[in-house]
Amino acid sequence: MSNGNQQIMPWWAGKKGELLVVLQFLLLVVFITVPAWNPMITGQDEAVTIAGFFLAAIFWGIALILGAGGSFHLRKYVTPLPYPVDHSRLIRHGVYALVRHPLYSSQLFAALGWCIHTLSLSHMAILIAAFFFFDYKASKEEQWLTQRHPDYAEYAARVKKLVPWVY
Repeated sequence: MSNGNQQIMPWWAGKKGELLVVLQFLLLVVFITVPAWNPMITGQDEAVTIAGFFLAAIFWGIALILGAGGSFHLRKYVTPLPYPVDHSRLIRHGVYALVRHPLYSSQLFAALGWCIHTLSLSHMAILIAAFFFFDYKASKEEQWLTQRHPDYAEYAARVKKLVPWVY
């Protein structure tokens, strides 16, 4: 639905993306509570376990940098809702120079680290669903940010959405 230039969410989704926040919370709960499952692995070599842990730790480190950096730079404007606060400013420095949605990216990288550490196909399936969810949520948020900040389109053309230098 649209009202002139402004994009409005359906009544059941909330005017500022409240349903998206609820769905994000549910996705997180499912990711945390689902058991690790991989029928192809019966026993694991110690070298594979160690390599998997170190590779996972790299992704956890990336998640920490993106999450902490994103929170730090957005601290005055952060809200749980994807709709920007009235006093928001367009942040383009720090981790926001690498990726437009570092807080979403941090969750995806942390989940990828867990998938690698556990080799869990069930968690990988949820991660794939989460990627599409965050892509949709970020796109919705970007509609609002473009309305609020006319130079957002130029920023979006230069900086990747969720994965630095890739996507």
